[in-house]
Amino acid sequence: MASIEIPGKGGADLSVGSRSVRLTNLQKPFWKKPKITKGDLIQYYADVADVLLPHIKDRPMVMKRYPNGWDEDYFFMKRAPEPRPDWILTCPIRHSRAGIVDYPLINNLSSLLWVINLGCIDLNPWYGRCPDTDQPDYLHFDLDPVPGATFENVRETALVVRDTLVALGMKPFAKTTGSRGIHVYVAIRKGPMQKEVWTVAKAIAFELQHRHPDLVTAQYMKAKRPRGRVLVDYNQNAWGRTLASIYSVRPTADATVSMPVTWKEIENGIRIEDFTIFNARERIGKTGDLWKPLLGRSRFNLDSLRN
Repeated sequence: MASIEIPGKGGADLSVGSRSVRLTNLQKPFWKKPKITKGDLIQYYADVADVLLPHIKDRPMVMKRYPNGWDEDYFFMKRAPEPRPDWILTCPIRHSRAGIVDYPLINNLSSLLWVINLGCIDLNPWYGRCPDTDQPDYLHFDLDPVPGATFENVRETALVVRDTLVALGMKPFAKTTGSRGIHVYVAIRKGPMQKEVWTVAKAIAFELQHRHPDLVTAQYMKAKRPRGRVLVDYNQNAWGRTLASIYSVRPTADATVSMPVTWKEIENGIRIEDFTIFNARERIGKTGDLWKPLLGRSRFNLDSLRN
């Protein structure tokens, strides 16, 4: 993994190729225990940029900003703030109430460092790439434990989801969310609109609930979810929704990371806390990008499910 060195304190105008990125308050504690500064967070993203950037390139980015650290108040921003460097590319998306919103695109190291310097701990990209933001290239499920369920239940659900998707001819990939669950993604051929992808995901989720009622729920309303089940959340496929990206540090006490894992690791009992900002770089150095196949041309054709 290529890297540059982030200063340990103060501010700096960092040269990244032909661009200058202004970094500020690098000594500010973003975690008090273990001690992780804003500079440490920026350094992590600089170190993993080579494997991260291909996954988020050209995807509109929703900014979730924690200006004073992971356990302090945060706020969401969709519109790229001004003033901003003229080299920050944006993606215009029309919203019914807000009109056209210019989302930032994080396509290179300089724009990545710029957005993390704004206080973004994790990255939350759209599922479609600009300009075709209504045509996602992923179908995915967020596996989230309902109160009373354990992470062991989440792992069991992930394997059930895997087997179901494989039976449909798909090739699913998994990662820990870095928070409480597991994300399962399938690369799909671009074409179907977001609502069509959502409809397929919903049908699969409710079929899983039908087949495994003691393990799975697809009920989106919290009041209707049975205790001790794992939510197979299909609704994250809806227009405008986002999930924390691959390799994102999460705002948790241990600074956990959303890490790609193998199905064998899930079978063997992988845990959320196995991956943190402290060991993620070493792990990536050993495994490479386990999700690199999701960037390739081998993508599932959702239209085949209609036959």
